[in-house]
Amino acid sequence: MELASKYNPADVEGKWYQYWLDNHLFSSKPDGREPYTIVIPPPNVTGVLHMGHMLNNTIQDILVRRARMEGKNACWVPGTDHASIATEAKVVNKLAAQGIKKTDLTRDEFLKHAWEWTDEHGGIILKQLRKLGASCDWDRTAFTMDEKRSESVIKVFVDLYNKGLIYRGVRMVNWDPKALTALSDEEVIYKEEHGKLYYLRYKVEGDAEGRYAVVATTRPETIMGDTAMCINPNDPKNAWLKGKKVIVPLVNRVIPVIEDDYVDIEFGTGCLKVTPAHDVNDYMLGEKYNLPSIDIFNDNGTISEAGGLYVGMDRFDVRKQIEKDLEAAGLMEKVEAYENKVGFSERTNVPIEPKLSMQWFLKMEHLAQIALEPVMKDDIKFYPPKFKNTYRHWMENIKDWCISRQLWWGHRIPAYFLPEGGYVVAETAEKALEMAKEKTGNASLTMADLRQDEDVLDTWFSSALWPFSTMGWPDKTPELEYFYPTSTLVTGYDIIFFWVARMIVFGTKVMGKIPFDTVYVHGIVRDELGRKMSKSLGNGIDPLEIIKDYGADSLRFSLVTGNSAGNDMRFSNKKVEAARNFCNKVY
Repeated sequence: MELASKYNPADVEGKWYQYWLDNHLFSSKPDGREPYTIVIPPPNVTGVLHMGHMLNNTIQDILVRRARMEGKNACWVPGTDHASIATEAKVVNKLAAQGIKKTDLTRDEFLKHAWEWTDEHGGIILKQLRKLGASCDWDRTAFTMDEKRSESVIKVFVDLYNKGLIYRGVRMVNWDPKALTALSDEEVIYKEEHGKLYYLRYKVEGDAEGRYAVVATTRPETIMGDTAMCINPNDPKNAWLKGKKVIVPLVNRVIPVIEDDYVDIEFGTGCLKVTPAHDVNDYMLGEKYNLPSIDIFNDNGTISEAGGLYVGMDRFDVRKQIEKDLEAAGLMEKVEAYENKVGFSERTNVPIEPKLSMQWFLKMEHLAQIALEPVMKDDIKFYPPKFKNTYRHWMENIKDWCISRQLWWGHRIPAYFLPEGGYVVAETAEKALEMAKEKTGNASLTMADLRQDEDVLDTWFSSALWPFSTMGWPDKTPELEYFYPTSTLVTGYDIIFFWVARMIVFGTKVMGKIPFDTVYVHGIVRDELGRKMSKSLGNGIDPLEIIKDYGADSLRFSLVTGNSAGNDMRFSNKKVEAARNFCNKVY
């Protein structure tokens, strides 16, 4: 047969990839060779491949193929993540298009739709990885909500609860008014916003001269929740307010003036409105001075009955209206343009609402200490090394992790509430019933008397177990003994906190061994102008179209050539064309 004058990847790549699969050339079983293991950062079942996935998986494939050529037993474990918030949002939108509301369905009915969505979309991204030439051991494909992974998640939750590391309580959380769920700090993205700084007049109670204090705030709609005003005791300009009480504008509630060094004398007027139910720092002041908390927001971001004014109105509509009403009442000193950092939900892109809420938390101080040591001692090495400091900074400033989410799609929290109050935590409903009978002394209790917690666990809780749950833990499997700890983790710098740190936490705590010895951190793939690729900018590129036009090797080569660890790169078709020409020369 005569060779074509130009290399055509379409004639070659699919054919040989199928040959590799048919002959199980990527499969890995424990034997006497040195193991080399990589677990894939599990992509969301809602997603399709983007250029970030392509870079990430190309690097993994290079490392795995190199290990095979060195004679190691290379195991690359593929899989997907159930992505609680993102998947539930997709299913809710799909149902809405059919005229069905989530609230019209039972939990089981909704979950049936969610599993149908997952079955339909979950395998798409893995099929796309085959197009890239990824040499994963596809027989080991895992899913964070499959039976084995679910078993491991519930076991870890119960074990940590029994060790006193998981607790339930009312704490300040980041609330997503669109997804109607709590978020962790790492799921909040702060953006610069062009806003306003409102200077409000708080009249001093009983002051014969009609004097008032002025408070500067970016959120006048929260004044209905004010329960104190705070000044710095060392601030001479506000010393006249010591021991006084002031009246909340429009609301007419009389609140005390308290004193605390926390108040920045230089910001605004040096007077701070304290709204303990709707600001993290105000909450701390509220705890310190035993102030009441008034929750003025419903879960969807509208004003609650407790607000007293503007009940049922959306928070941002209230902001516009209250500005007019304060002006009309002579209670607005002035309004200035103001650049402000506002927290947005990473998943739904709406401004989050700090909110007091009953949630489940994981105590992180002890866990962070044991997970910091292996990185600082270089038992786990970061490439490039600068990310070691990023990791250290986060671990040294860690807060307890809010692990519960008000969703239906996910691992349901294994806590069962008793008829008389209180609850038991157990891996199975049967075990929970047994514990409930023992705790209450009531042998006639049935499952109908118990109510399981409605919440599910944060998606990152399950993916934090990925290096050992994919090896069959909690069973003592040959794979776990041979392939764990894994070797290299390849990830983007944007999920060091979300995922890498938590895998190290759970690996060291649950397994007593670090989950990997090397973390290779890559940057973000940007467009030719250096912008992040996004739907809103319309600058996203479909990798499968590039593969179709130029071949997988050309795309892979263009992504890794001239690209160094930890740095963002710019993608351009010119680079792919140059890579294609190089492939042609090799041919």
